[in-house]
Amino acid sequence: MKTNPFSMHIDVDAFLPASDAEKEYMVQMRESSTFFKDGMKRLLKNKIATTSMIIIIVITLASLIIPAIWPYTYDNMLGVRPGEPVDSSYNNLAPFTYGKTEKARIAAGESIFPHIFGTDAQGRDYFIRVVYGTRISLAVGFFASIIVLVVGITLGSVAGYFGGKVDMIIMRIVDIIYSLPDMLMVILLASVLNTALGNKLDGTPFAKIGSNIISLFIVFAVLYWVSMSRLIRGQILSLREQEYVLAAQATGAKGSWIIRKHLLPNCISVIVISTALQIPNAIFTESFLSFLGLGVNAPMPSLGSLASDALNGVNSYAYRLVIPAIVISLIVLSLNLFGDGLRDAFDPKLNG
Repeated sequence: MKTNPFSMHIDVDAFLPASDAEKEYMVQMRESSTFFKDGMKRLLKNKIATTSMIIIIVITLASLIIPAIWPYTYDNMLGVRPGEPVDSSYNNLAPFTYGKTEKARIAAGESIFPHIFGTDAQGRDYFIRVVYGTRISLAVGFFASIIVLVVGITLGSVAGYFGGKVDMIIMRIVDIIYSLPDMLMVILLASVLNTALGNKLDGTPFAKIGSNIISLFIVFAVLYWVSMSRLIRGQILSLREQEYVLAAQATGAKGSWIIRKHLLPNCISVIVISTALQIPNAIFTESFLSFLGLGVNAPMPSLGSLASDALNGVNSYAYRLVIPAIVISLIVLSLNLFGDGLRDAFDPKLNG
């Protein structure tokens, strides 16, 4: 008996009415998700990025909380008291050692908090100076990145949306800045601005911040926005021909409104990732300038200035150079790894 090769087997059971359990299963809908939730799930699965995020949070919280509860201040010279001779026994103390007066108080039964990292050449507690220097470096890196973000987004979005002569002028400025030697221009600008500002900040709200930090912020606003602007410009160029943008233009919407309401919200993942990667660059630049004496004003410490001061006694007190170097390396490495994790988690092109 021959069989028909084109015959099909029909499963009669497939046409039976669905059971109550099957109906209930079909009507169940899984919890709705968003781009942010999906990105956070991918980020938390990345163990390296998660560990880096925890390290950044711990360092940031420590730099904010410890100075409020620590018994020593960053500028207090322990062996110097008004009307009394200078007690040089507090200078260059080794870790967990005490000055002459402190030893006498301990012998009398008084409890004295130890100097965990010892003291510097001026008799100041080195641990709190490292903690405060970490706070300064993180604050400078964060605010410098905000300045770069604002300038880069503004010029990049204008160049990408309006195009034509506006785009050409902005991009030629970008090309000129890219052609300049980076570190040389940073050093020259910081020196010139620091000299120009001088004592002009006295009596202003910026006097406590210091002319060096103000000049550092100006350097970032002048030089470091170019990468962000190029990135935003490229995103705007790819989005401005979308249907929703054309529809907004057809209704008479202004360019600034379209940029704020339609284009920039669709670039938010790129903006966040780029800003996260900009912060370690800003911290490294600030530490580098402080190491050269162009960073924060004395006696306020920075990780770079602490490393620079430690060079004078590096043969006898090498740990004073090693400690701020380790902190800088840990912060920059953690921020870079966290930024890479953000890019892997939130970049749509990497996640299909």
